[in-house]
Amino acid sequence: MSRSNAARAAAERDRPESQCAMIRDALLSGEEVTPLAALRQFGCLRLAARIADLRATGLRIETETEMRGGKRFAKYRLARAFP
Repeated sequence: MSRSNAARAAAERDRPESQCAMIRDALLSGEEVTPLAALRQFGCLRLAARIADLRATGLRIETETEMRGGKRFAKYRLARAFP
């Protein structure tokens, strides 16, 4: 029997040095997180999956798509309280 995404996200969030915890802390401190930054800072190869886990916990995260050098990638940041 597999755990739900929310249960898995909650378990990840509460683990002291989990990727979710490190990414959440970076977002809460006002940083924007990109896949390359996540790989370098947190050893995270699947940033979109970790963002989905964090969203499942209720964290409001905005996604912005950016293009640089002909490559498209996502940037994530906390959503503003009032748009």
